[in-house]
Order: sequence, then structure tokens, then C-alpha cells
Amino acid sequence: MKQACIKSLGLALALAVGSNVFAQEKTITVSAPGGSFEQWLRKDVFPAFTARTGVKVNYVVASATDLIAKLQAQKGNQQIDVAMLDDGPMYQATDLGFCGNLAPAAIYSNVYDHMKLKSNKGIFFGVVATGITYNKKIFADNKWPAPTSWADISDPKFRKKLVIFPLNSTYGMHALVMAAKQKGGGETDIEPGFKAFKDEIGPNVLAYEAAPAKVTELFQSGQAVIAVYGNGRTKSLADTGFPVDFVYPKEGGVALAFGACPVAGSKNDKEVQEFIQFLMTPDVQVSLARGVGFSPVNKTVKLSAEDSRGVAVGEQLEKLKIMDWETINKNRAEWNKRWIREVER
Repeated sequence: MKQACIKSLGLALALAVGSNVFAQEKTITVSAPGGSFEQWLRKDVFPAFTARTGVKVNYVVASATDLIAKLQAQKGNQQIDVAMLDDGPMYQATDLGFCGNLAPAAIYSNVYDHMKLKSNKGIFFGVVATGITYNKKIFADNKWPAPTSWADISDPKFRKKLVIFPLNSTYGMHALVMAAKQKGGGETDIEPGFKAFKDEIGPNVLAYEAAPAKVTELFQSGQAVIAVYGNGRTKSLADTGFPVDFVYPKEGGVALAFGACPVAGSKNDKEVQEFIQFLMTPDVQVSLARGVGFSPVNKTVKLSAEDSRGVAVGEQLEKLKIMDWETINKNRAEWNKRWIREVER
């Protein structure tokens, strides 16, 4: 009997070890942008998720435009399990049927309601602000006052010193819409924005640059001194010691919510759901603020004074403008073609 018990115990241990090895070999593929966001995920999120669940994470770097193209190309045989997208492209992805349903989870009851997609096809896990980034040293050397308004990017003294993202990026779309709003237009009347870029803002543009790493290079070389950019990206650059600062324009910065959706057709749905829920946990939410300047969406999270440095909190967060993505996405393809033809030509 004793020998049988020992054998049974040995078998149980072997099965447990085998089960653990199998779990550790499970891998999900996450696709999201590169730069400081990728660094944060690789350093603070993926290792912690693997330690907690035994699930490894494969990372595919892709801009929002490229990611949606990949999802379209792989439809019916998806190789991506989790798509991370900012708000405009996220609504596009859900409308195109690329995202599956979120599984119910208690953690979601702690998330602000306006961060949840009504379709339940994804959820936003952090918010950053789009505003104006500038080189403090160059401004000081030239005795220029810090920018205060969206109108400042059209100031002729910034000729060939301004960086704008292409219109197929969210930063670029924010720049166009806010330029239109400055002239009495907006999402439903974009014409003033195009006119402002052609006549006033365009001459100031050094580069229409989509890669954050390249934007960093342009600032570090002194070629760029001002940009329409995000507070999180600016915080990451400032944390290196570079003399850069972020301004919330007096008219208000623009909210850029960043989310995750479970890709429809994923063969790893259980692990995908665990990963998205993990993003909402307090430790990850604090790390998100500390590492890349995202405002937490978990309403139970309270940031320390140090962790909230460079992060939109309180009144700054409440004043952020929300884009009319329904109108934008209906017109986006046409605007992109026009932008390339008339603005970036």
C-alpha cells in the first residue's frame, strides 16, 4: 500500500510538472506601436504577466494603420491575438469585425464607464493627451514664451521647425481637427483645417513624421523645436534628461484613449482575456502612468505626486476634448487622400 501511494504521488507530481511546462509554453501574440510604449510593455508588463500566468507574449510592432491592414490580410487565419489601438482606429477595427467580445470580469466594474466600448468588443486601458511639445532650452535661448494655444503652431518664427504626424495617425488627425476648430470649423466642417495647414501651418512643418523614434531624433538634433504630440511620449523623452516640456493648450488638449481588443478568431481566447484583464489591475495602471504617462482608467487607482508628474489628472483630464470619431471615420479615407495630395505634397 505504501509503495502504491508513493507511485501515485510520483505520478501526480509528474502530471503537475508536465502541466506547468505546458502552460509555460503557451504564447499569445500582441501587436501595438513601438518606441517607449514597446519598452514599457517588454520591461514591466509581459514579464509580470508571464510570471503570473505562465503565458509568454510575442510582440509585433505595428502602427495603427499597419495593424488594421494586418488584421484585414489575416482575416480567417489571424496570427495576432490582442490588438492594441488608440481610439479612432479601435472603433474602425470593431466596425470591421476584427475584434471579439470581452469576457465578463469583476475588474471591469472598477473601470470608468466612458472607457468601455458599448459594443463590448474591447476596452480602453489608459488615456493620454495630445497637445504641444516644445524644446525648453531653444525657447529660452531665443526668449520665446512657452506656447499656450493651438494657434501658436502657425507662428512664422517656427518655419521648418514644427513636426506634425501624418493624417493616418491620431496625432495628425487631432492637429487637423483642432486647426479647423481654431477657424470656426471642426469634425463636421473640416475645410478650415485644410486651409490653415495649406496657408499657415504647412510652411512651418519640418517633417510629417509617423515614427516616434524619429521625432525624438529630430528634437535631439535641434532641427525640431515644437510638435503636436502626446504628454506620455513627451514624458518619456523628458525622463532621459532632454529639455522638453508639454503644454495643454488653453483651448484644451485632446483625449487619446488607448485600448486593447481580443482579436476575433484567436485560438487563445482564454489567455487573451486574462491579458486584457491584467492591464486593468492597479499595479499595471500605476506602472502605465509612471512608465509612459498614461492616466489610469481604473477608478480605484490613486497616483502619488511623483507618479502623476507629466500625467493628465484632475482638471487637466476633465478638460480634454473628445473627438467625434463617428464623423471622422466616415470621412477618414477621403481626408487622407486629400491630405497627401494637398498638404504633404
